[in-house]
Amino acid sequence: MRPPSLYVPGSTPVHRADPVTKGVWAASLTLAGFLVPDWRGLALLFLLNAAVLARAGVLRRVAGLVLASALLVVTFFVAQGLTHAGSGEVAFRAAGLPFYREGLVFALTLAFRLWNTILAMGVLVLTTRPQDLVAALLMRGFPPRAGYAVASVVQLLPTVWAAVAAVLDAQRSRGVETDGGLGRRLRALLPMLGPLVMASLTAAQERAVALEVRGFSRKGPRTVFRPVADMPGALAVRSLGLALFAASAAWRAVL
Repeated sequence: MRPPSLYVPGSTPVHRADPVTKGVWAASLTLAGFLVPDWRGLALLFLLNAAVLARAGVLRRVAGLVLASALLVVTFFVAQGLTHAGSGEVAFRAAGLPFYREGLVFALTLAFRLWNTILAMGVLVLTTRPQDLVAALLMRGFPPRAGYAVASVVQLLPTVWAAVAAVLDAQRSRGVETDGGLGRRLRALLPMLGPLVMASLTAAQERAVALEVRGFSRKGPRTVFRPVADMPGALAVRSLGLALFAASAAWRAVL
């Protein structure tokens, strides 16, 4: 059975790019997003990542995550708009409460930082097989434990979601009501926690045994089952990502 992952199969140039290049791109633009001080610069990074995801055909998958962050973004605007007075200029009033212009601009900056991070990491996670990412890291001298840690982080969310789905299906087959209103869903949550924890512990033990059987703790040089070569133009793409990061750092230093 194929291990669960967020990877979306495809044959686009973004899918064919080597994992290291996409990793450098994702890291550079994520860090650049935290350095750019103005929401307009963040909007440019956001659009750049959106264009890459659109070329890969996975923009709709990321759009769901962006929409899922709507509640958090609304919290940004309410909290910052009410408390971040700055110069004291009021943009508008709602229910008699003043929303300050500088607070709203800062909230917009926070929102674009969040969205840019989601899109930048989506370039790597949605278009890269976890096994290819680990193989590329090992080929460049990363310790096997570090490669395993990276693979575990990438596969954490889909693995947990698959376990939750399996537990819910088992409970439904036994007549447990798991659908309906919020109250019914909350009542079904507690019986699900025990099986979910036990399944996670069992999966961790099985994974540890499987790793030892495959010589995970063995010392000495290693080979990879699926070598990953750099794509043509990899250096140019990496240089562009690093240049955007350097430009963002310089912009932050100037301001």
